[in-house]
Amino acid sequence: MKISRVLINGLIIFACIAAFFLLMEAAGLKDQVYLRLVNFIFVIYGINRTISANYKDHIDGYFANLISGILTAMVSLVVGIFAFMAYVEYRGGAAYLHTFAKSYIFGGGEPSINDFCIALGVEGTAASVIVSFALMQYWKDKVEKINKVDDVNHVHN
Repeated sequence: MKISRVLINGLIIFACIAAFFLLMEAAGLKDQVYLRLVNFIFVIYGINRTISANYKDHIDGYFANLISGILTAMVSLVVGIFAFMAYVEYRGGAAYLHTFAKSYIFGGGEPSINDFCIALGVEGTAASVIVSFALMQYWKDKVEKINKVDDVNHVHN
């Protein structure tokens, strides 16, 4: 696993999600919950970039590539949460957060910025693990060489 690759692809995911979020807000669509599912496309893209580059560099192993994928998404998640906290403060703090929180699936009540970020962390961690496992179903036969028989050495008469 290359740490630089994980960091770069995590930052690419973050940049795409941040740009999409800002575009949604500028278009007045920030309350459309289902548009947020587009974030999965960016997460899939970034994790797949990491695993694909690992494959090209002959970094084999299911677990090594799974962890690379999860860490790639977690980099994006951590940077994204801190950026979100700064953005909320920039936009007016708790007053902005309360109007924003109403449109989230886990919303309701009066969550603090910490409550909101913890919920985003749980949601993002789950998405990171799910997407990484799903992508490894595609990559597993390419990066893992288990149960491959060397026919030259195992000739049956």
